[in-house]
Amino acid sequence: MIPIVGLEVMTAKELARIVVNKEELFILDVRNESDFKDWKIEGEGIEVLNIPYFDLLDGVDAVLDQIPDGNKVLVVCAKEGSSQFIAEQMVEAGRNNIFYLEGGMKSWSEHLEPIRIGDLTDGGSIYQFVRLGKGCLSYMIISNGEAVIVDTLRMTDVYGDFAKEQHVQIKHTLDTHLHADHISGGRLLAEKVGATYWLPAKDATEVVFNYAMLEEGQTLTVGNTKINIQPVYSPGHTIGSTSLIVDDRYLLTGDILFMESIGRPDLAGKAEDWVGDLRTTLYHRYKELSEELIVLPAHFANISELGERGQVSGRLADLYVINPGLNIPNEADFRDKVTNHLPPQPNAYQEIRQTNMGKIQPSDEEQRNMEIGPNRCAIHD
Repeated sequence: MIPIVGLEVMTAKELARIVVNKEELFILDVRNESDFKDWKIEGEGIEVLNIPYFDLLDGVDAVLDQIPDGNKVLVVCAKEGSSQFIAEQMVEAGRNNIFYLEGGMKSWSEHLEPIRIGDLTDGGSIYQFVRLGKGCLSYMIISNGEAVIVDTLRMTDVYGDFAKEQHVQIKHTLDTHLHADHISGGRLLAEKVGATYWLPAKDATEVVFNYAMLEEGQTLTVGNTKINIQPVYSPGHTIGSTSLIVDDRYLLTGDILFMESIGRPDLAGKAEDWVGDLRTTLYHRYKELSEELIVLPAHFANISELGERGQVSGRLADLYVINPGLNIPNEADFRDKVTNHLPPQPNAYQEIRQTNMGKIQPSDEEQRNMEIGPNRCAIHD
């Protein structure tokens, strides 16, 4: 195929840097309106226009006045082909600085952007892997040539490649709970590299594979860094949810506490049973911890939760002031809020839970389709 002069391709990584750096970008999203409303690319400097592909088959001339001329324009679709076709039409109509997204929204959903959170007291580091297109967060804790990965996503090669770049060996992978919004890569990665896979035992009653039991009172050592699984058994999102205190400085909260919301208790169908556990964790157990701990959650819901470097983090004391889920003093009001006023559940969450139990083995393409859309693990969408 002869390349179209003036048409350029943008990778998901390049788009991620635009979002993280809060640069300006105009996006023409040519997916169906329902798909667009459910999930789209967002950023502080991003402006998005949705015009479905089938409305553009006769040409783009009628919509060019809605698209800024001369500015960088990115055309996106589900998989790439439709956006490339529309972008070619725009170039042929005389526009320049036109891009299409390589791999489409599927590629955007799977991209992980590693961001360094900070140092550990022994000279190690902690990195946050931000999945901008899905709102998932995972972590690599590095110390003295060893690493542990927390809430590993299914794109396991990313972690393996990053570990090689950092010259470290992955010794452990951990899931803070049995996930319902995305497919865990923790067990697969552990098998690949000869590491130990950890999962809270109370979330593992139906799993069909071997695992190490992640329980309160344990201490894992990675290099010179102690990762204390103490004192935060923190049920509520699931019955086994377990938070991690790393280096007496960082609190990895899984899906219990986010920057602007709190975890939902209904994804295993037991909202009424678990709402009391959720309140106890948030309003009592976490209150016993140092308010100086830096909270690092497993998800974010809104682009506003990203910091100046693209990281998602906040001081525990500050969250008790600004997070609405931590400021519902009446227990009955809290119970009503987290059981009766929830956003839609994640796409294919039942099948995702079954996959994470090892009960079903969907293909790679089926896994991609199961994960499409926002994570929706919080009580506030």
